Amino acid sequence: MTSPVITVEHGVVGYDGRPVLRDISLTVGAGEVVAILGANGSGKSTLIRAVLGLVPISAGSVTLFDRPLRRFRQWARIGYVPQRLGAGGGVPATVREVVASGRLARRGVLRPPGRADRAAVDAALRAVGLADRAGDPVSTLSGGQQQRTLIARALAGEPELLVLDEPTAGVDAASQEAFAGALRDFVARGGTVLLVAHELGPLRPVISRAVVVHEGRIAHDGAVPDPAGHHAEPDHDHVHPHCYDEPAGLWSN
Repeated sequence: MTSPVITVEHGVVGYDGRPVLRDISLTVGAGEVVAILGANGSGKSTLIRAVLGLVPISAGSVTLFDRPLRRFRQWARIGYVPQRLGAGGGVPATVREVVASGRLARRGVLRPPGRADRAAVDAALRAVGLADRAGDPVSTLSGGQQQRTLIARALAGEPELLVLDEPTAGVDAASQEAFAGALRDFVARGGTVLLVAHELGPLRPVISRAVVVHEGRIAHDGAVPDPAGHHAEPDHDHVHPHCYDEPAGLWSN
């Protein structure tokens, strides 16, 4: 494996005394696209939030870019897109304004945007297919287009690592295809991706590795399950697709 971007060793997370993640160990190498899969409530979103320090771990450790999470400060290296919250938020901002806010961690709040900032915003808008909507209020966009705006905001910061929580959930097919293309371009430039997915859809060819979380533990780490519930490699770790209550496109038996 290439140099690790993310390392979780024996991570444990619990809420109100109830364990959510149990002894999780995971390494994501530079250039990988790793999909976290699993049933609702399995702990997959908690896992990426723990990686980013958004929820505390009660045991184990997390390392980002070879630095312990508690000492990590280089947040401009990471772009994060949470579960769909909507890009508008009631604020009458344009698509370009929302995407431009993704540059703040890199350039600082006090320094005005320069040529490099504008170029990065333009590139991010093109990457997600929204260049023609740059001047439109975000509130006029469809749900899928708003999600693309949030992804473009993350890309505008020119991160090395993208962390995305169900980025294509409930969005239209065109937005899913646009996102898959943006992801391919990001990885081609040397980026690393960790994402939570409920269904892979157009993302399937982009994913290099799948990690299945079941009842707070990693049940599979390796080949991406195919739509029929079989694995691409004959020597894969055995997984029981019927254990996961995912939609029939992802787990079926």
